[in-house]
Amino acid sequence: MKPCEVINLGNGLEIHFCLDAADTNAQFTLFKVVIHPHAKVPAAHYHDHFDETLYGLKGSLTLTVDDQALQLGAGDHYFIKRGRIHSFTNDSDETVEILAYANPGVFTANYFKDILGVLKAGGPPDMGRLKAIMLEHGLVPVAN
Repeated sequence: MKPCEVINLGNGLEIHFCLDAADTNAQFTLFKVVIHPHAKVPAAHYHDHFDETLYGLKGSLTLTVDDQALQLGAGDHYFIKRGRIHSFTNDSDETVEILAYANPGVFTANYFKDILGVLKAGGPPDMGRLKAIMLEHGLVPVAN
């Protein structure tokens, strides 16, 4: 057993990447997302090559799938089929934790590491580079 790799994006968002494609024979990836109050979160997007299931561990998150806003609380789950546009926010004053399961295991921790590299470059983030990273990793950003 190995510990989860913690990737702190420095904007109120922490990723605890636990199982990568190499760990599961590319069957799935598993990571915990810690969303601090009013954190900056990823742009609305959809996935081309994988489905994602979210499971609430702590707090309550506002999840928007297509045009429907839902509350995902502790013990709740939601399956996001590839191609469905989704985003989330934590508008509460408490930290939210969710478990994310992506299958098949084509999504890796490298996505978050690449994003972190752009965020740590200094100055305003290069939005064109962020979009390119999303596309490289199978996330297709959608304008709100």
